[in-house]
Amino acid sequence: MQTNSYGWIFALNSKTTTMLKPLQLTGILSLVSIFLFVGCGNEDDLPGPGPDPDPTIVLQQAVVESQSLTTNLSGTAPLTAVLAFSTSEPVSSRVRVLGKNGPLSDVIKDFSEASLLHGLPILGLYADHNNEVEVTLFDATGNSLGTSSFNIQIGPLISDLPSISIQTNEVQKEPGMTLVSYFGNNGSSSGQKPFMFDEFGDIRWYLNFSSNPVLANLFYDDGMERLQNGNFYFGDRSTSRIYEVDIIGRVINTWEMPGYTFHHEVFEKPNGNFLVTVNSQNSTVTVEDHIIEIDRNTGNIVNEWDLRESLQRDRTAWTTDQSDWIHVNAVTYDENDDTIIISGRTQGVVKVTNDNEVVWILAPHRGWGTAGDGTDLTTKLLQPLDAGGQPITVANVLDGASNSGSFEWAWYQHAPQVMPNGNILLFDNGDNRNYQSGSYSRAVEYEIDATNMTIRQEWSYGKARGSETYSRIVSDVDYHETSNHVFFSPGAIANNSIYGKVVEVDYTSNTVLFEASIIAPVAPFDITFHRTERLSLYPD
Repeated sequence: MQTNSYGWIFALNSKTTTMLKPLQLTGILSLVSIFLFVGCGNEDDLPGPGPDPDPTIVLQQAVVESQSLTTNLSGTAPLTAVLAFSTSEPVSSRVRVLGKNGPLSDVIKDFSEASLLHGLPILGLYADHNNEVEVTLFDATGNSLGTSSFNIQIGPLISDLPSISIQTNEVQKEPGMTLVSYFGNNGSSSGQKPFMFDEFGDIRWYLNFSSNPVLANLFYDDGMERLQNGNFYFGDRSTSRIYEVDIIGRVINTWEMPGYTFHHEVFEKPNGNFLVTVNSQNSTVTVEDHIIEIDRNTGNIVNEWDLRESLQRDRTAWTTDQSDWIHVNAVTYDENDDTIIISGRTQGVVKVTNDNEVVWILAPHRGWGTAGDGTDLTTKLLQPLDAGGQPITVANVLDGASNSGSFEWAWYQHAPQVMPNGNILLFDNGDNRNYQSGSYSRAVEYEIDATNMTIRQEWSYGKARGSETYSRIVSDVDYHETSNHVFFSPGAIANNSIYGKVVEVDYTSNTVLFEASIIAPVAPFDITFHRTERLSLYPD
């Protein structure tokens, strides 16, 4: 057996082309009639047989000896195909899927390492379309051996995917496609379905696990993210496991969490471990108030944070619910000081150490008292500063009943992110803002000085847009350092109709560079999506 540059392994004979992938990744794949997974978790996690290969000869170069093309190899990624072939001499390759909207809509991927055996994932195919694909081969010195064109016919999209309307599309936007962690037509009863769309509003990739015996009722809550290794990962509330899947929809690995049930977020730390928001099965009274860390390699739980100990379960400034008293909706990691940052929708944002000690609390000062472990939490509250760096001492501002000209607290927030400068970026939903009805949501950046326990608002976007981008629940915000752009994504807007938005904003000028509205045929709980990401279709 031999391995090519993309990690595929092949066994070739005169009758068939069989593609084998290393067992530590997925197991055995057959391009003849079926594929099986080996060594990637419980057999119940595995999909059934994949489609038969298309026997059409697609590459005409003399160096090609054997080849096979299979669409939707995993059975879960309908807009993908895999082209497997062998060559008589080492070659590299380039795949190009021709777009409907000119060169800007083309999907191009170079596989630059020369090899004899090749397994090329073909991504970015259109639904209900006879896609034109080009494959160019290059010899070991980089000279072109010619280009072959062929077509791949793909069927229509499933009916519960949304329509997408593009309002703004400027050339200065961040490259890539937009990944949407879509809630699905009927919520968890039909399984959630992530998808990617291009700058013209065409869906170019999606996963549909509805025929999978385990993931048919997928409920990934916050959604799907890309791992450092290029695959995707998500937690599933219906099975309380973490799943790793590749770009063509195959389950690569799973992690269990015995003693806990999953909700909302799983976050990959720089060392590869997972931070997970969970319910403790030992707690029969409260929910959504524990965090665990899972060792990526062993699957062991190596740390636990019980927020009933470090915070104040009976604080009722934002809720009177004594069961779901904090409603943790996100967790992230701050490598600057090896701490975690937790978003509790009905309490605020809290930084805690690995020993579960509170570093600071980002929330209005109303109602804070003593933590479960006896800590005086009023000593952990941040002092807001005005634009000039002077302390704001107005009681109503500290309390949250009113705003100052240069500072507002975040309300019922989601999706905290540590920015490259160390500041904290949040999606400020604005529900119950100033203890009244909400009317706008914001992306907001805060500078926090943990030594002096101060907080200053550095940047925001969204207030002026009012109800057209107001989402009282879910939603996302991301900062991209390479472009200096912010992605503001309210996911549950109820403004005459139900929809979600992705708004790409220049951080310096607040100019909108890209904006899309995503309209689901039916939005469960009025939610279109929880999060979005701008990323490349192919893993880097």
